[in-house]
Amino acid sequence: SSKLVRKEYEEDKTELVKYYNTIGYRDARILGDSLWRDEDGRIRLRILIEEGNQYYFRNITWKGNSIYETQTLQNVLGIEKGEIYNQELLEKRLRFSQDGRDVSTLYMDNGYLFFNVEPVEVAIIGDSIDLEMRIFEGPQATIDKVIIKGNDRTHEHVVRRELFTRPGEKFSRSDILRSQRQIVNLGYFNPETINPRPIPNPNDGTVDISWAVEETPSDQIELSGGWGGPFGFIGTVGLQFNNFSSKNLLKPRTWRPLPVGDGQSFGVRLQANGRRFQSYSVNFMEPWFGGKRRNALSLNLSRSIQRNIDFFTNEQFGSFKVSSATLGLGRMVRWPDNFFQVSNSLSFMVYDIDNFGSLLGLNDGLSNTFTFNTVISRNSVNSPFFPSVGSTVTLSVNATPPYSLFQSDRDFTSLEPTERFRWVEYHKWMFDASFFIPLPGKLVLMAKTNLGFIGLYNQRTGFSPFERFTLGGSGLAGQQGFILAQDIISLRGYDDNSLRPFDQQSGFRGGIAYNKFTMELRYPVSLNPQATIFVLGFADGGNTVNNYRDYNPFNLYRSAGVGARVFMPAFGLLGVDWGYGFDTLPGQTERSGPQVHFVIGQQIR
Repeated sequence: SSKLVRKEYEEDKTELVKYYNTIGYRDARILGDSLWRDEDGRIRLRILIEEGNQYYFRNITWKGNSIYETQTLQNVLGIEKGEIYNQELLEKRLRFSQDGRDVSTLYMDNGYLFFNVEPVEVAIIGDSIDLEMRIFEGPQATIDKVIIKGNDRTHEHVVRRELFTRPGEKFSRSDILRSQRQIVNLGYFNPETINPRPIPNPNDGTVDISWAVEETPSDQIELSGGWGGPFGFIGTVGLQFNNFSSKNLLKPRTWRPLPVGDGQSFGVRLQANGRRFQSYSVNFMEPWFGGKRRNALSLNLSRSIQRNIDFFTNEQFGSFKVSSATLGLGRMVRWPDNFFQVSNSLSFMVYDIDNFGSLLGLNDGLSNTFTFNTVISRNSVNSPFFPSVGSTVTLSVNATPPYSLFQSDRDFTSLEPTERFRWVEYHKWMFDASFFIPLPGKLVLMAKTNLGFIGLYNQRTGFSPFERFTLGGSGLAGQQGFILAQDIISLRGYDDNSLRPFDQQSGFRGGIAYNKFTMELRYPVSLNPQATIFVLGFADGGNTVNNYRDYNPFNLYRSAGVGARVFMPAFGLLGVDWGYGFDTLPGQTERSGPQVHFVIGQQIR
């Protein structure tokens, strides 16, 4: 039903012959074609094809190799005698493949920049073809100069420290690709125009690497507001400077509008719903603390206040205040590979509850939490905005000291919750994994798994009302219900925070274990760095429980739907999803049905 476009038609004929070549028909050709209009006015096409015979690989020999043994090269090639003759596969295994499994990468990762291999058909016997791989290895090349151009705002050392191509080291194609990925992940440059260019110097056996980059805005502003009926105005203001420079604070000439160029991040965020809810946070991160190694130093301060207010008299009759400070240090490690990162942090939180009632399950008290958090993560995606290849895997362990084990003579079961949870203790385990698989036609399949479990050191203390799991909706805390001291997990197709189990015995709300599974099929509409846009179709399934006896990873609340995402450097990620919930939530009589959700910011769960 598409229109006839002559250029695209000629390209399609070329692709048709290429397809025949991939299934062994190396002699396939188009003998002729014709087109005409029928009596209904539609265009008819007739293509005359000569397929020829189907061929198979037979003997493959190697000539000119001295660095690697023939068996090593054959193993990398991975083509066995008797396989269907596939010219496209042959070229990929010789020149360049996405997974790095090709003969050229084997040589070029060892410095052999001038390497070349030419497959020659030396015999055709019946339906079988003998190939001779003629290799020119050449000398090894050493990197001499690394040149960076186009960084008008970002200081050169910020780009240079991300590179794996360093002067004095052997040339490596894999290092160039990895360096390109690192520069893209900075978020300061146009990923479509980052251009690494090797400049060989055959006279002295060296090579210069020229990196051409194009600056793009990286700072973000968050402005949102609305009228929440009886709850009053809901407003959010946030500023995130992602290329901040603290050492230039006293140099007014570097302010644009704040000092930039050193790759640090600094942000402030304020959110308020009148007197009912207020939240303030400040964050700072130096990704190369000390300047010599990738040690990320981070500091986060926040305070949130939720009040129970009589909307008719405007009288306050309860409040819940949470104050926290977190200091973290993360570093990239080289084992098992250099995509891994390990982060450690210390957090201190104070929960101040005053006549808060059933919203939390704990009416009064002052509780404290001192936690040590370790995160082991691996990130190999090719883009932070629209990943099409790679994966992200994160294991997080958050643990408090086991206070109760030092008080073995104390009967915790007889204590009031206020006293029992004066010092909160628990250990929390979180696992998140996302895999991105490229499909034909620019489509990308994303498969994601999220798991979370909370454990106790001492069964007598019981689970506290803090840091539990809540599922449902967009996963944005502070939008519906303003739930504090909980992990808010998205589950499209269901109301915000609607999956929040209630413990009849303790009166606490929220789950102690959850799992969620997601499949998304994504299609890019625009990969322009000024506005990266993609649409998606999704299927979600998740659940949370407040008792391990009820935990069943296959007992899921399911949903499916469609959505869209827009990433703009000035505003971050914005999106909307339409989801349909197929199941009936506890306490309801009908299935959830259609829901619309709005997304602000990058979600990891």
